[in-house]
Amino acid sequence: MMAVRWQWAPFAALDGAAVHAMLEARQQVFVLEQRCLYPDIDALDRDAHHLLGWCERDGAPVLAAYLRCLAPGAHAPETVLGRVLTTAAWRGQGLGRQLMDEGIRRAEAAHPGHRIRLSAQAHLERFYAGFGFRRVSDVYLEDDIPHLAMLR
Repeated sequence: MMAVRWQWAPFAALDGAAVHAMLEARQQVFVLEQRCLYPDIDALDRDAHHLLGWCERDGAPVLAAYLRCLAPGAHAPETVLGRVLTTAAWRGQGLGRQLMDEGIRRAEAAHPGHRIRLSAQAHLERFYAGFGFRRVSDVYLEDDIPHLAMLR
């Protein structure tokens, strides 16, 4: 299993380097790779907890994985995990599974007794089902990519 240093923090507790790495990764994955022209930086970031997975490359920390967690009531009645990503250089090494395990653990600790919702890209339904998520919607388009709502 890959060595990852997990950082779980509210937005206000993140330093400038962490915020920059987070926003750069989200831009790279969602805007450039997936060609989704949408306002990635939104008001929800300020109220979210952020999970950053740091790995080392040439002795320096590099952001390899990320997700944000919204408290129940911030965007939906449930806790919401979103902006889930693994950066290109770190894909194919099981880091996405580690990220989801850690994200679910942190979300459940922060918001015990609440279900967890996510808006999954449709092709990842089986991946998320492996973590106990179940489909609760028909497929819909979000930024021209087929998605579906899932709950755990």
